[in-house]
Amino acid sequence: MSLAKLKVDMEEVTDPDELAQAQAQRERFDRNWAWFKAQATEVYERFRGQCVVIAGEEIFTANEPAEAWTLAKAAHPEDDGSFIIYVPREKAPRVYGYQR
Repeated sequence: MSLAKLKVDMEEVTDPDELAQAQAQRERFDRNWAWFKAQATEVYERFRGQCVVIAGEEIFTANEPAEAWTLAKAAHPEDDGSFIIYVPREKAPRVYGYQR
């Protein structure tokens, strides 16, 4: 698909209920992220080659992303601030940047 065909629609959200819901979701994400940061060393040592979901300030791991999400959703169905990462199998320096 060429960039000329992409269309982006933006709108400003002013509904107080939607804004409160988004803020609450962000707070749940921030709690999960802070928990992950505190556990990151252990996570990267123990779970190489696995998908890791953080939900409810708890860790769920599996070999496949869908399986990790399923475990997390079963334990914390209300946590819409969860996130997933993949822990690379090999410990190596990585460079992330824009590639043409």
